[in-house]
Amino acid sequence: MKTTSINILNLSVPCNNHCKYCLLSWDGNCLGIVEERAMNYAKRFYSWLKKNRPELNFVYYFGYSMEHPKLFEVIDFLQETNSPGGNFLQFDGMNMRSNDELEELFIQLKNKGIQLIDFTFYGMEAYHDKFAGRKNDFDLMMRSLRIALDKGLQVEVGIPVIKDNINQIDELISILPQEEIRIFLFTPHSNGRGIHLADSKITVNDYENMSDVTKKLLNRDKNCTPLEWLNASFKEVENRILTLSLLPSNIDKLENQEFDKTILELERMDETYYQVIPSFRELLRMYANEKDNHLYTQKDLYIQYRRRYIEENHLDIIDLTDERFSGSIRY
Repeated sequence: MKTTSINILNLSVPCNNHCKYCLLSWDGNCLGIVEERAMNYAKRFYSWLKKNRPELNFVYYFGYSMEHPKLFEVIDFLQETNSPGGNFLQFDGMNMRSNDELEELFIQLKNKGIQLIDFTFYGMEAYHDKFAGRKNDFDLMMRSLRIALDKGLQVEVGIPVIKDNINQIDELISILPQEEIRIFLFTPHSNGRGIHLADSKITVNDYENMSDVTKKLLNRDKNCTPLEWLNASFKEVENRILTLSLLPSNIDKLENQEFDKTILELERMDETYYQVIPSFRELLRMYANEKDNHLYTQKDLYIQYRRRYIEENHLDIIDLTDERFSGSIRY
């Protein structure tokens, strides 16, 4: 298995939303460390990689939202390291702002090199605000979207589709500036609070009953039933991305440890886990049920099947599906 990237995660910036399918901060706690300390560590790690492991990519990211107190300073580092946040900003969970404040922010972001702003809408206003757990969030997002476009930024909108909001999507799309932005639908994941949306997942029948306009916005090839995944053609994983989550419980050790040892520990964590976890195709052969007509992404179904396998076999291993902590992604 080839390691291709080292990702450093510091969950230190709180999110103003409390979404029903929150991946990271559903309990309201920031797990990370003081951002200045995290940045200093990340910069040292990046410098070491450039000199000693130049074949490895490097990504730094923080959260739970992009509302960083030193956002523009962080963007400089993200651009230096070619991290995705260097030209892309997800606007979910940001502070409430007036239109004047939004204009100033988007001008600054564009001048800093940000090219793309991403928004997530959950439905029409009342439903969206309830799903996001914040009053007036829909209004903030709509104002932000229009102002971002006005300032010459690219905009994309993601819409999670579930049984609860499927009848609102056509109306939502109709009030968005479709010709000026990219819109896509996705099926929610099962991490964090997303596990509670299992009964709300759409089925093949739900998809077929969607309008032709809406259907085109969901990549059906990447959202399949278990049986469809079983019969699909996909390559076996060959690479892995390692993620190091900076926490109060590990930062002292990490700061005093050689970087090559840290990489080795992450690789061993990955190998220990996957030595006892079957491949996605093997799990499909074990668990795929032809009566299950819900649509899943490969990542989502693999997460569910791994958890099921671990529970049924009473395995005592670190849960690499919890993306708040150190782990790996194989692809």
